[in-house]
Amino acid sequence: MADGTAPLAARLEEDMKAALRAGDKLRLGVIRRARAAVQNAAIAARGELSDAQIERVLRGIVKQHRESIAQFEAAARADRADQERREMAILEEYLPPPLDAAAIEGIVREAIDAIGAAGPADMGATMKAALARMGGRADGREVGAIARRLLEEKARSER
Repeated sequence: MADGTAPLAARLEEDMKAALRAGDKLRLGVIRRARAAVQNAAIAARGELSDAQIERVLRGIVKQHRESIAQFEAAARADRADQERREMAILEEYLPPPLDAAAIEGIVREAIDAIGAAGPADMGATMKAALARMGGRADGREVGAIARRLLEEKARSER
């Protein structure tokens, strides 16, 4: 596998070749589908994609896997849910690690201070500012829950 310094598109290509040589059908299939999604996005954008744009495409695919896992678990299809988890784990190797709760809380606090949020009424502006600073490295629901809690605490403390 590449060391993480190569552009993402090149890493995908090199890892696809390595999976083909190793006979790793699961990894090969996942990388091929990811490369196809990246290629489709490049065609839609009418040009090459930056690493940030490729990450956005891969995050979308990971999100689809998460949704599929939830649906398969609801339908009691543990075998398919496990397959989706394995595929998602391969894709997550190409993404930066997600932020932990403490880092998210710090960024949300910075966003609240930056926009001068006073309470829950400023939730939309807080979320916009916080998510922009996170660059897609956190789940929106988790960010929303933390932002809501911090804004409610701030509103209570200012009464």
